[in-house]
Amino acid sequence: MPTDGESRSKPRIPVEPRDAASLVLVRDRAGGPEVLVGRRPLASRFMPGVYVFPGGAVDKTDFALESDRPLADDVEARLRRQAPPPLARALPWTAVRETWEETGLLIGTTGSVSGEATCPAVQAFAKAGLAPDLGALDYLMRAVTPPYIPIRFNTRFFIVDAAAAHGPLQPCPELEDIGWRPIEEVLTLSIVNVTEIVLGAALDYWRNRPEPDPTRRITMFTQYSPGEVVLREE
Repeated sequence: MPTDGESRSKPRIPVEPRDAASLVLVRDRAGGPEVLVGRRPLASRFMPGVYVFPGGAVDKTDFALESDRPLADDVEARLRRQAPPPLARALPWTAVRETWEETGLLIGTTGSVSGEATCPAVQAFAKAGLAPDLGALDYLMRAVTPPYIPIRFNTRFFIVDAAAAHGPLQPCPELEDIGWRPIEEVLTLSIVNVTEIVLGAALDYWRNRPEPDPTRRITMFTQYSPGEVVLREE
């Protein structure tokens, strides 16, 4: 039986990261572009007390989603570099579903939707007569939680023009103080380094509005130790 010292010195096997998706909603204002963020409650197990974009883990029901406005071919092609086809098609719906759950906003357009009948987000879109507008999303970047953190996600960040959003913002236990804020202001809030990097990527994307391109390189973020940020293109 190992001693306490041996137990402490034994390397911990990293947790396998869960697939997840997050959505960066951007809108133009006179003072510059604004993004939608909220603060995670202090009681959260993952990143408590920091401001984040809406998002969460992929659910098994996300694979059943069918929309009149599917993901653009070039976006799916970039996702499929690091995700099998079913997951590549589920991820944007995860981002849209989580955005509705955490903010009340429906990213949609006139049309029909089908999927898991018991899914509240599917029901909300159907009731509003909207199809999830997956075609309005673009794939911005990917981030993998460092291996030394016990709760890990493999998150794909999408970006969308807030003009695709319908409905008022709604309070949610998962995100507090939800609101539109200038990017410069968000940088002064309590955020983690990956959020700062995503904000930079979003601002660059918003200013340059790249053309659809299945070969566009995507930035991937992770850390192998505290303070050791790793960025690479994939």
